[in-house]
Amino acid sequence: MNNIRATLAIVWRIAIPYFRSEDKWAGRGLLGAVIAIELALVAIDVLVNQWQNRFYSALQNSDWDAFVTQIWIFIALAFTFIALAVYKLYLNQWLQIRWRNWLTKHYLGEWLNGATHYRMQLKGDAADNPDQRITEDVKNFVEQTLTIGLGLLSSIVTLFSFALILWGLSNAAPLHLFGTDFMIPGYLCWGALIYAIFGTALAHWIGRPLVNLNFEQQRYEADFRFNLVRVRENSEQIALLKGEGAERSRLLDRFGFVIGNWYAIMSRTKRLTMFTASYQQAAVIFPYVLVAPAFFAKKIQLGDMMQTASAFSSVQGALSFFVTAYRSLAEWRAIVARLDGFEMSVETAANLPAHEATVELKPGGSRNISLEKLCVYLPNGTPLVAADGFAIQAPERVLVTGPSGSGKSTLFRAIAGIWPFGTGTIAIPAQAKLMMLPQRPYFPVGALGDAVIYPAAPGAFQAPRIRDALISVGLPDLAERLDEHGHWNRMLSLGEQQRLGLARALLHAPDYLFLDEATASLDEPSEARLYRLLAEKLPQAAIVSIGHRSTLDAFHTRKVTMMKDGAIHVLGKDGEPAEAETTAAR
Repeated sequence: MNNIRATLAIVWRIAIPYFRSEDKWAGRGLLGAVIAIELALVAIDVLVNQWQNRFYSALQNSDWDAFVTQIWIFIALAFTFIALAVYKLYLNQWLQIRWRNWLTKHYLGEWLNGATHYRMQLKGDAADNPDQRITEDVKNFVEQTLTIGLGLLSSIVTLFSFALILWGLSNAAPLHLFGTDFMIPGYLCWGALIYAIFGTALAHWIGRPLVNLNFEQQRYEADFRFNLVRVRENSEQIALLKGEGAERSRLLDRFGFVIGNWYAIMSRTKRLTMFTASYQQAAVIFPYVLVAPAFFAKKIQLGDMMQTASAFSSVQGALSFFVTAYRSLAEWRAIVARLDGFEMSVETAANLPAHEATVELKPGGSRNISLEKLCVYLPNGTPLVAADGFAIQAPERVLVTGPSGSGKSTLFRAIAGIWPFGTGTIAIPAQAKLMMLPQRPYFPVGALGDAVIYPAAPGAFQAPRIRDALISVGLPDLAERLDEHGHWNRMLSLGEQQRLGLARALLHAPDYLFLDEATASLDEPSEARLYRLLAEKLPQAAIVSIGHRSTLDAFHTRKVTMMKDGAIHVLGKDGEPAEAETTAAR
């Protein structure tokens, strides 16, 4: 019961925001219509149950006129049932797509809010494969929640509707054994209840492991698919290293988990299906066994017996909802658990600054980026970079060097506001535009023009400006391909990608441009020409570069050397220590 209450609480937390959202009236209206149709279908079942009594009684009595009348009544009920069933499906699917649309937008908004998606990875990302949770899990949650919820509602209404009928039939057809009538009030209802309780208990005992097995199956499938995507995205490096054999082995190892878990699901499902099939087949004959003695004793007519069997089947089916839907319930609970884990992971990452000591970003009163009592940590708490009184002034040029692992890129991430681990303050001028260009820039799949101006919206820059930028950075051939669609991170060399990244910087014209080895794949003459281009096109911007080539010194006014002990040494253009800056290592 505790598990059921916990699951229902999670479902309520996930589901109710949609019905309180801006789309609430459409959602509530569709849900109300689907529920009304479901209740109407139960009412038709009740009418058909009563029709069975009259129809079979007409057959037993050889009453032709009554027989014809009942045929016409059945046709009317059948056409009504078909119309309602069609619109129930149509409105249900309409509600599903609206609900899924809202829930997907909501999760994407939470996941991509600020740097939440990045922090989830830094924290170890307890919610594996968020792409699969936002796509398949959301789709299955909406679909199965409606299916199971409406099925449960139908079972409850069916139970109360047919229990009254079955109770009355129990009195009309008393239990007849060995020539004696036993007057047990509602004995048919009690028989259905005992049968359903027995079946539900056994189904739960047999099928309970399916919840965890389905959860793991979703995870293994997503992991396998994710690694297939990684092979596709890195096919060039794999081919150069002749790593196909290693990748095949790794992929087959991961697929082995899929197969192994699937065999466990097969074994458990076989046992559950064996029981539920036996249970359902026995339920067909069970009511006839109970009422047949009364029929052969001439206590009831054929119509009464058929109506009793139908009503018993409806009551027993309603009470056995958890037996017949157990596998779906197990899958649904696994989906709910995965979405709950995703929500908790997103919330933890989003609230990280409120629960842990983090680097504080604040608007500064000057035109400088100032680091005050800053200490940047690794996620495990190990100190990495420390600085106090260090400032970046516009429009100066700063070169950051140091050994690998000294925290150069991490310092850039802290200034960008995506690295939360640490203490101290980074003051950034109000309204200042910052841009970070990594060694391997990101380009969304799509039109080249849209990829270059990312993250600006398509159409934010005129095509002639984009062409000029591409020509300026040495990519005249691409200047005429702005409308061409492609996967540019795969189609272009790393050097071409870095040139595109610099074209992006020219278009956006940031106040502070941070280059994290953003020209490392270019030859030195090309690199020099592009740095001169930046100085010409962005004369008021501060440019901060991470690089290791000595030729970069000529394009920067200050040099900052970061050490593995966290210390920062600042030198002026002449190579002497800069007196205007004070730094501190922790």
